[in-house]
Amino acid sequence: MGQSMPLRRPIVLVVEDEPILRLLALDLVERAGFEAIEAADADEAILILGSREDIAIVFTDIQMPGSMDGMKLANAIRDRWPPIKIILTSGHCREEELDLGPGHLFFAKPYDPVRVGQALVNMAG
Repeated sequence: MGQSMPLRRPIVLVVEDEPILRLLALDLVERAGFEAIEAADADEAILILGSREDIAIVFTDIQMPGSMDGMKLANAIRDRWPPIKIILTSGHCREEELDLGPGHLFFAKPYDPVRVGQALVNMAG
């Protein structure tokens, strides 16, 4: 009898410039049953997305340093990698101020980890 390959968990790219918040988000993603990878800003996220084809969801902060913020990152993902789903988060914006694409979700900081975890599961399903 051959060994079966273990099922790969969906991969979530966490984009957060604050190290403590990034660690908390990585933990949340892994507790929800996903494999988490990290980027400190949108520029790093674009490099990772360009080098991999297995990312299912991007969980990104909106306010970040670098050449683009989380909204510009979301728009770039929508243009270049349309199957990838996006969750945006911010402590400075309200959902009604944002132009969210179809399938994109927003959570205001501080977000409820249980609600975000459930949203990840729903998006992946």
